[in-house]
Amino acid sequence: MRYLCVALLMATTALAGCAGRQALESTERLTVLKDSATLPAPGRGDLTADDRPSLIGPLDTVQVDVFNVPDLSREVQVDASGRISMPLVGTIDARGKTSAELASAIEASLRGRYVRNPEVTINIKNSVSQVVTIDGQVVEPGLYPVTNQMTLMRAIASAKGLAEFAREDDVVILRTVNGRKMAGLYNMSAIRRGAYDDPPIYANDVIVVGNSPQRRMFRDFVSLAPLLAAPLVAILN
Repeated sequence: MRYLCVALLMATTALAGCAGRQALESTERLTVLKDSATLPAPGRGDLTADDRPSLIGPLDTVQVDVFNVPDLSREVQVDASGRISMPLVGTIDARGKTSAELASAIEASLRGRYVRNPEVTINIKNSVSQVVTIDGQVVEPGLYPVTNQMTLMRAIASAKGLAEFAREDDVVILRTVNGRKMAGLYNMSAIRRGAYDDPPIYANDVIVVGNSPQRRMFRDFVSLAPLLAAPLVAILN
């Protein structure tokens, strides 16, 4: 019995010690926003999660269709510098543009010189630039595509949810806003309760789910408990 009590005391002390982790604080290079504070959008700051458009980036693949000019319709990959090249059009900067903006740019290059009234349609076929990085205590960390409806909870769900040792009150969104690195701290349980809105996620965000040493040590202790109790059972019998 004495050994079991000592083990229980040691485990309790260890768990209490792990609770005192160092909080993430603002520095000269990082601005930290706590809980429900709104983390600004990285650009076009007045766009909401519902109406922000998908932007074209390096290595994305787009389908260009020019009405009544089938020879110009084609699938094009954006190069590493964010540009595309087309016959009669030349090189056009596509990086950071919406599909409609890129279509307008191509129409402007064609108008007057080659096509009288060009009508161009752009569809994003494959996007590798519009991704979010999800790391830490999720089931499947990695890079995931960002849609115009992406939120923190949906992003976590894309990574198959929180892992066994995730700390729900220690979820960080890292984002660069106008050249300034910022971090928003979020509590998944509070979001589920409706305490504050599920924050929108943008391309190039990094989500990090914290680790709970308490849960890990508790699991290890529970698995060890039968071994500690075995000598006690033998003595009692």
